[in-house]
Amino acid sequence: MHSKHLIVSGKVQGIGFRPFIFRLAHEHKLNGWVKNVSGQVEILVQGSSEQLTQFESDIINQHPPLATPQITQTTSCDVGIFSQFEILTSTADYPADIHIPADYFTCDECLQELMNPTDRRFRYPFINCTNCGPRYTLIKQLPYDRPNTTMTAFPLCDACRQEYNSPYDRRFHAQPLACEVCGPQLSFKSATTNLQGNEASLQACIHALKQGHIVAVKGIGGYHLMCDACNFDAVQRLRQRKQRPDKPFAVLFPWRGDQGTDSVVQYLQPSETELKTLRHASRAIVLMPCKTDTDLATNIQPGLHEVGAMLPYSPLHHLISYDFDGPLIATSANFSGEPVITDNQEAETRLANIVDAFLHHNRTIVRPADDTVIRIINDQPHYLRLGRGAAPLELTLPFKLDQPTLAVGGHMKNTIALAWDDRCVISPHIGDLSSARSMAVFEQVINDLQTLYEVSPQHIICDSHPEYASHRWARQYCDKHDKLFSSVFHHHAHASTLCGEYPDQQRWLVFTWDGTGYGTDNTIWGGEAFLGHAGSWQRVMSFKPLSILGGDKASLQPWRSAAAMCWDQHINWSVDDIDSDFAYQAWQKKQGCFQSSAVGRLFDAAASLVLDIHHCSFDGQAPMRLEQIADTLTHSAIELPITKLDKHLHQVDWSPLLRVLLNKQLSETERSSAFHSSMAMSLVNQALQIRKQQGDFCVGLSGGVFQNKKLTEYVVRQLKQHDFRVYTTNTIPCNDAGISYGQIIESYSSKQL
Repeated sequence: MHSKHLIVSGKVQGIGFRPFIFRLAHEHKLNGWVKNVSGQVEILVQGSSEQLTQFESDIINQHPPLATPQITQTTSCDVGIFSQFEILTSTADYPADIHIPADYFTCDECLQELMNPTDRRFRYPFINCTNCGPRYTLIKQLPYDRPNTTMTAFPLCDACRQEYNSPYDRRFHAQPLACEVCGPQLSFKSATTNLQGNEASLQACIHALKQGHIVAVKGIGGYHLMCDACNFDAVQRLRQRKQRPDKPFAVLFPWRGDQGTDSVVQYLQPSETELKTLRHASRAIVLMPCKTDTDLATNIQPGLHEVGAMLPYSPLHHLISYDFDGPLIATSANFSGEPVITDNQEAETRLANIVDAFLHHNRTIVRPADDTVIRIINDQPHYLRLGRGAAPLELTLPFKLDQPTLAVGGHMKNTIALAWDDRCVISPHIGDLSSARSMAVFEQVINDLQTLYEVSPQHIICDSHPEYASHRWARQYCDKHDKLFSSVFHHHAHASTLCGEYPDQQRWLVFTWDGTGYGTDNTIWGGEAFLGHAGSWQRVMSFKPLSILGGDKASLQPWRSAAAMCWDQHINWSVDDIDSDFAYQAWQKKQGCFQSSAVGRLFDAAASLVLDIHHCSFDGQAPMRLEQIADTLTHSAIELPITKLDKHLHQVDWSPLLRVLLNKQLSETERSSAFHSSMAMSLVNQALQIRKQQGDFCVGLSGGVFQNKKLTEYVVRQLKQHDFRVYTTNTIPCNDAGISYGQIIESYSSKQL
C-alpha cells in the first residue's frame, strides 16, 4: 500500500472534477479523499504503485470535457490507512490558484432530458448538470459552492438533493442544480398580461413572437431583444424603437438535425469552418454569408451580405426557438455600446419604449456577459468580441510579473486584463466607456475579478490618451490608493498583443491599422508599421496624415475624411446635404481639425466617395459596406509612393487612390476592388522595402482594419508569396478589445529591457 498526495491546478472547479476523481478512484479501487482548495484540487490517494501510476495518467487523459487539469505537485506520504474514498469539504489551505469557469452551453444529455416527456425535467428552462450551465454570471465568490452563487436563493428539493449528494450521479455537486419544484421560474409581463410559471410564460412569449411583437428575454448573461427574423415589419419596428437604423442584428436559429445546424444551412451559406465554429463550446455568434432566396427579412443586415448566426445555448433558448420553429432576432438589450442589461426592474424601466413584453426569470445575474462574436478569416476563427462562453479568457504570459497588475484597456470595445505571476485573465466585453452605466460595469468587473481571483493589483496600466475614460479612472484610482501608474501608447499595445500570442518570434514588423489612437507626437495614428519587439518598437512606416475637420465626429461622418482627401489635393468636393463652402473655409483655417494617419479614415473616405455614404449610424458601417461590394482582389492595384521622412520613418502617399475613387466611369465594385487591392499591395510593398533595408522579420497584422476579411486574406496570401512569416491575432481580438492584454505585454517587456 502506497500513499500519494496530489495537487491539481488548471480549470478543475465548477466542471465536475471532484466527482470525476471520486469515480476514477473507485474504478481503480483506491482509498483516500479529494477536496477543493483555493482554486485547486487536493487529492490523497492510496493503492498499489501500478494503480497510482494509472490513476495519475487517467486524470490527464480521461478528464471531464470542460476541465484542463495539470498535476502540479506529486509527493509520496506516510499516513494512516483509509477504508474508503470520499469527497471532503472545500478549504483554503494553499495560496490561491483560481480558474473561473465560463458559462457553458446545454450539454447533449441535458438536452435529451429537456425534450423527453418522461423525464422529470421535461421542458424545464433551467436544466443543467456538472457539464453545462451558467458559471461566471452566477458566482458571487469562491470557493465555487452553491452558497456562494445566486442559486443559494433556491433550496434544493429532496429529489435534487439526492442527485447533488450522489457521487455517481451526473449532477453530483452541480452548483446550479434545480428542477421545476425547487428552481428558478419564468414570468411573462406585457401591458395586458402578467403570468407566473414556466410553461404559461413560455407559451405567452411564443404567442407574442408569432404575433410580430418584440419580447425582452432574460438569458444567462443578460437580456436579448427577440422578434421574428422573417417578419420585415417586426424587425423594422425594433430598429425604429431601438434607434438602430442600420447595425446588423444577430439571428438565433433553432437546433435541427444531428449537428443542430440544419436550420442554419436552410437560410445561410456557411463554410465547414463556420459550421464547426458555430457548434464550438463557446456557442458564439458567427458571421456567414446569407442566401439570396430565403425568407429572412432583408432589413436584418442592411447593405451587407453576412448574417451573425447563433445556435441556442441555454435550455430557455432551446425551448423558445423549438416552439417558435423558425429564426429569431436575438440582439443584446443595451444602448449605445453599453453592457447588456441584466436586472429585471432595470429592463422594464429602460426597455419599456422598445419591447411589447418581457420574459423574465428570478435567477439573479451577478455580472453581464454579452455573446461572443467570431468571423472566419483565412479559414481560422477570429474573435471580434469576447463574451459568454469564451471569457474570462485565461492566458499564460511569456514572462513572470514582479507584482499583480491591472490593465484597463481603451475607450471603445473595452475589456480589462488582470495579471499576476505568469497568468493573465481578460474580462468579457464591457463596451464603450461613454456612459455612466458602462463605467459602473467597468468598475464592477474590475472589483469582481480581483475578488474572485484573490488578486490585488499594485500596478495599473492604461492607454496614453488623456481623454479616455479608462485613462482618467486609472490615474484617479492610483492617486487615491497609492498604486503604480503607467500608460502605454495605443498602437504599441496593438503590436505587443501579437508578441504575447506568439512569444517564440523575436523580431517583428507589425502593421497596426485602425481608426484612431494617440501617437507619441500627440497626433492621431492608425496607419503605422512598427519594427522590433514588445517594449522596443521603432515606427518605420506611416501614411500621409489627413487633416480632418470635426474631431470625434469623423468616425460616424465619412464625408469629413473624403473632403480632407480631396481638399488636400486641391480637388473640389461637395454634396447636397452638407454646407461644403462653410466646411471648406474652416478646413483651410484648420479650425477644429486634427491630424490623422489612420487607415480606418481612408476606408471611410473611400466608402464616402464610392458609395456616397456620408453619415453612419454605427462605427465601421461605411468600411463594412465597401468591403461587401469588393470583388476578388487582383494585382491591378495602384502603387502608393513611399518617401523617407527621416533616418527611420517612411511615409506612404495615399493621393494616387483618388483617381480611381473619383472615376465614375468605373463601377462601384471595380472602384472598391481597386481600393482594397491598392491598400493590400501597399502593405506588401512596405514590408518588402523594410526587409531590404533592415533584414529578416516576421509580419504581424493588428488593429480593427484587419477585421476586413477580403483585405486580410489577400494581404496574407501576398505576403506568403514573398516568403514572409505572417501572424494575425487568433486568441485575442485584433480590435480594441485586445488592447488590455497588449498593455500588459508592452509595459512589462519594456521593464525587462
